[in-house]
Amino acid sequence: MRLCDLKRKEVINICTCRSLGCVSDLEIDCRTGTVLALIVPGPGKLCWFLGRDTEYVIPWECISQIGADIILIKIDEETCRKSCL
Repeated sequence: MRLCDLKRKEVINICTCRSLGCVSDLEIDCRTGTVLALIVPGPGKLCWFLGRDTEYVIPWECISQIGADIILIKIDEETCRKSCL
């Protein structure tokens, strides 16, 4: 699967039944070439405008299933939220 295929999929947290958005990037181990985490942009500052303060870094181990249209994850959203500042 390619990154462009992952970017079209919506990420859903099965713990909260909440959509986090779509994948924007990957964290990859350069030595082994394995995917370490998915990166999903957080909500915008003002009505989704003016940039973003946070992003979600979701470890690969937290992915429950990758489907045709969605990626199901099981994670505490506060632990995977990182500041973009």
